[in-house]
Amino acid sequence: MPQGGIESVLVAGRGPAACAVVAACSRLGVKAVAVHSEAERSARHVRLADDAVLLGPAPAAESYLAVDRIVEAARRSGVAAVLPVPPALAGNARLAGAVVAAGLTWVGPSAAVLERLGGDGVEPASERGLLAWVTDAGLRYTTPVSRDRAAGIARVSWTPDEPVELPPAAERLSEIGWRGLVTVGISPDGELAEVAAGFSLDMAVLERAHGVDAVDLALRGAVRGRAVTRETAGRTPRKAVVVQLRSTLPPGSAGRVTGRLPESGRRTGARPDVELVAVSGYDPGDRLDGWYDALLATVSASGPDTATAARAASEVLTGLPETGVPHDGPEILPVLDRLAAGHAARRS
Repeated sequence: MPQGGIESVLVAGRGPAACAVVAACSRLGVKAVAVHSEAERSARHVRLADDAVLLGPAPAAESYLAVDRIVEAARRSGVAAVLPVPPALAGNARLAGAVVAAGLTWVGPSAAVLERLGGDGVEPASERGLLAWVTDAGLRYTTPVSRDRAAGIARVSWTPDEPVELPPAAERLSEIGWRGLVTVGISPDGELAEVAAGFSLDMAVLERAHGVDAVDLALRGAVRGRAVTRETAGRTPRKAVVVQLRSTLPPGSAGRVTGRLPESGRRTGARPDVELVAVSGYDPGDRLDGWYDALLATVSASGPDTATAARAASEVLTGLPETGVPHDGPEILPVLDRLAAGHAARRS
């Protein structure tokens, strides 16, 4: 059943995150139209979608990040809404305004709110953070998150065992008009450091911890007046771990995936109380283009405690066959081992 009356969306994004959003749209009965550059005509997110539209040449500035081309693609495709995936698009006030001006629904905070908050449009990289769904009633599914970083990029994110106090500014997001998904960074002094809209790479922590679908939340939040109380409101949050597997090819270098990455979909863990979800951006034979982000796949797990979730994620990476491209799995496994042993991962 289409969510909130939205029957079709343009999924503005690429890679594993776009693959996850397209798959969720399929589960929800929403038509998903993918976008792509000339270099990714046959990319996995394109193959999964119901339809696809060419944006432009390979450079992201001329395709995936080109506001005018995204809006024109939405018009041509006949969709009802634009669903931006990465924070770089979801936090773009100009894109939000252009979508609404074209008579389409923007799935995310309004252009006015993004301009007021100075939406960062980047993946929050603070060691501590917070995920939530912001509604008229305030923050829901509030989920603290800790991150292990490498060169400013989170490789592993998890729900910390210690309590996290919400920055006052985060609690006021609903009051100033923010609606939809939000990822915030928290500075060492406990203040708000970064604010990002869209499907940050940490968002699967919220999904696993609360047993919800972030795409469902985003679509419901985009339709004013729709009730936002249902499903898992009373569930006790679980502990969750998310891993981001990246290629370590030199920047700008291309490669080809020859082996299978973590197989996409939900899995039954060795324990019945473990939920495990993998999302791959590539299948064997797919080209890894040097123009774009090196993210290959994500693995997320939830369990009764962080150690159990970390062990489940670790088992997936430990069993990876030769993939054809080098990746940072060997650097991620020690982080998961520390979490599985009950120790907070060492900060980079």
